[in-house]
Amino acid sequence: MKAQAVDHISLLPLYAAAGTAVLVLLADLLVGRRAAVLGALGGGGLATAVCAIITGSRAGTFCSPAGDACSWVPSPLAATAAVVFAALTVGVLALSVPALRLGTAPVGEYCFLLAASMTGGVVVGYAGDLITLIVGLETLTLPLYLLVGLRRFAPGEKVTTSAASASVTFFLISVVSTAIALLGAALNYAATGALHFDRLIDGAGPTAPVAQAGVALLVIGLAFKVAAVPLHAWAPPTYEGAPLPVAAYLSTASKLGGVLALAAVVIRLDAAALTAFLALLTMTVGNLVALRQTRMVRLLAWSSIAQAGYILAPLALAADGVRAAAAYAVFFVILEFIAFGVVVALRPPGTDGGDITSYRGAARRSPWLGAALVLALAGLAGLPPGLAGLFAKVTIVDALIDGDQTWLAVVVALNAVIALAYYVRVAALLYSTPPRVGIPVADPTLLEAATHPRFPVTRPVAAALITAAAAAVVLGFAPQLLFDALS
Repeated sequence: MKAQAVDHISLLPLYAAAGTAVLVLLADLLVGRRAAVLGALGGGGLATAVCAIITGSRAGTFCSPAGDACSWVPSPLAATAAVVFAALTVGVLALSVPALRLGTAPVGEYCFLLAASMTGGVVVGYAGDLITLIVGLETLTLPLYLLVGLRRFAPGEKVTTSAASASVTFFLISVVSTAIALLGAALNYAATGALHFDRLIDGAGPTAPVAQAGVALLVIGLAFKVAAVPLHAWAPPTYEGAPLPVAAYLSTASKLGGVLALAAVVIRLDAAALTAFLALLTMTVGNLVALRQTRMVRLLAWSSIAQAGYILAPLALAADGVRAAAAYAVFFVILEFIAFGVVVALRPPGTDGGDITSYRGAARRSPWLGAALVLALAGLAGLPPGLAGLFAKVTIVDALIDGDQTWLAVVVALNAVIALAYYVRVAALLYSTPPRVGIPVADPTLLEAATHPRFPVTRPVAAALITAAAAAVVLGFAPQLLFDALS
């Protein structure tokens, strides 16, 4: 039987993303100017988003001779994911401009690694078989090992976590999780003889126990990408040791890739019980540990772990919960990006996130930045004015109740109440009155808050924050726009 021709139109998002990485390399080698390299990555990211919108829901390509299974499958979810990955790349690039101007990282290598990671994210969204999925995930993750280690600390900065140790920790745990996922895929293939997602639903017959073991290992290995318990310990030290813009990319793009990978697997394989258990552990552990955090980035890291639990919860419903999980993931990505963006704007370029108490009174010095951070925190907590986050949580609870998983919906609601403690604490601290200079202060971080200068917000950072905040507000008032895009 003759093989089907390759549909190059369907591959346009991949061509645009991979071409961006090549263009960045050429701009760095041939032109050598920072503006040219930044422009190449920014333009390539926008081109990737446009190509994803244009291709829409075309037929798949790289299909079997019978045409019943394809390795590249365009869909509304894949197109939306590609747009989000491209937007995140451009946004993180904007947040990185102040630090890159100070020479905290080589511009060419930094932008190339971001473009390569974006390419992996696009592949994950369009993957139609296990091999393409795992290759895409590794392409998304591998550049992040280097981006985490590229950080050069500012003079006089209090170093709490070494960038090198954070990078090594991230690498080692990632290698273990990838090995677990590959073993699971191998066991599943040995039992079913299938790699394409459309064929994974075929029964395994006498080898069903082997297939079930493979499913469990595959889900556990992929859960690393969303920092799900028990493969979560890498996230806080890695976020803390990475440059702030890279930490923002880790907590958003990497998590989105893991959600897409898990969704592709659990909707076709019987992993409901395992997914529900992971969701329960992840949201509970993340919220409880976040209550004790005193560092801003570590608090956001543990918060993102808890948010991963919320995203995993509807995936326990298999195909019925994918839309709710994907919508929540997009809402989370926007709000988390705003939170990290404000931290970048409030801190000196090239430094870490600092202690939470150093943000005391920050909203009084920078009202618009304070309002943006409150919007993000309220959204992550599921409270007004963060209507996007409120709709996201309502969507998940509604999907769980409709799917006869009321107990899990109750757990989500209880964890949302627990999370209010640390979200409200940070929001209130932003508007607290700093201690007056000259009065003895026992805690040096409080003195830092009192004397912390107001740093000018550069235009790229301001543009990224305004765009993300506008997207959060629009989706908060019209969430149906996102649901229609995913349908």
